[in-house]
Formats: sequence, C-alpha cells, structure tokens
Amino acid sequence: MKHKKLKICGMKYEDNMKAVSELQPDYLGFIFYKKSSRFFNTVIPEIPKGIKKTGVFVNASIEDICKKIKLYDLQAVQLHGNESPEFCIELKKRISTPPNARVEIIKVFSIKNEFDFSTLKLYEHCVDYFLFDTKGKLPGGNGVTFDWTVLEDYPSTKPFFLSGGIGLETTQKLEAFLKSKASKYCYALDVNSKFEIVPGLKDIEKLTTFKKAIS
Repeated sequence: MKHKKLKICGMKYEDNMKAVSELQPDYLGFIFYKKSSRFFNTVIPEIPKGIKKTGVFVNASIEDICKKIKLYDLQAVQLHGNESPEFCIELKKRISTPPNARVEIIKVFSIKNEFDFSTLKLYEHCVDYFLFDTKGKLPGGNGVTFDWTVLEDYPSTKPFFLSGGIGLETTQKLEAFLKSKASKYCYALDVNSKFEIVPGLKDIEKLTTFKKAIS
C-alpha cells in the first residue's frame, strides 16, 4: 500500500495519547466541539515534536480558534462546520503571523454518493488541505465510508485527507483506492471511531496493525 500520512483523531485520555504518540502518527486530532462524545477540554501531555497537534472546530469563532491554538500549541486546525471562504481568509490572516505562524488549515467537506466539486474553488487559496468525510448525522465520527470513486472527478491539485469509516476491515478497499487515479492527491488518511474501545479511547493494537499496513 502506498505510504500516506496518518491522522488519528478524537483523542481524549492522557495515557492513551502517550501510547498513541509512540506509534508516531503525523497528526493527532483534538475535538473542541462540546456536542461531541470526544469533546476535549483537558491537558495534552508532552508528545513528540514531529506529531502535529490538530484542533477540530465546528462553526467556532476565530477568537476561540486562536485561543485554542495558543493554549494547546496547535500546529493545525480542522474546520468541520459551515465556515465560509471569507472566514478561512480571515483566519489565515490571523494565524499567519507570529506566534501562530505555520499553523495549517484543513477544511472539511462531507460526501455521500455525490459531490459538487465547484464548491472547492473559493477555498483553494485560503486553506492548506481539504478533508473529505462521510455525510452523516454528526459532523464526523460516524464510522461509515462514502463512495470513494466520487473522487475520480476531483478537479484540484490541492492535497486532501481521506476520512470516514476507515478501519482494519476497509484495508483491502483502501488498497484498491490508493492504486486508483482518484487517490492521486490523497495526502493523508484520517482515522477515528473504527479504532476505538469507547469514544476517545483508541485501541493501540488495532492502530499498530493499521499503521504497518499503510507504511
């Protein structure tokens, strides 16, 4: 399987974060959305510098996002709500200056069986990555994959994260996707609920097996 970056999202428990960090994922996600069962509001332990701490926000204010960046020393923010291009432009201005320089912006778009890719055009120059997740009842963590063949029509060259229901049982499907033209700009894989014991608590054994499979 082609090597892709790995983002493990929905971290909640300190000892579990330390254990997951030993697997050296590229990104660790912390959800700052109060309605989520993985809502995070505690302490992030010392983790290796190479792992990008990512704050996940749903229609939060720019002020709140900037506060969380400073408080938790975030290296990336993931926008999982209805954030407009104008919002992203303003956020990028705010976090492109010290001490927040080099904070990446990931904008999420939800897909079921089709998607209007023209939606992406206005975001091209104000975010660093797109993330494609499955449209469901909740903004993320639904544990279901969308039809990845939709991405065969991806019109952009901007790298994207693939998310939504990725687990050990989707390894073969994932391998086929990563060999297809649809994956040309796939930069990272984003995993969450399929690797949990309970919401926010990750199964280290399953994650170890998956990381070996995608390395």
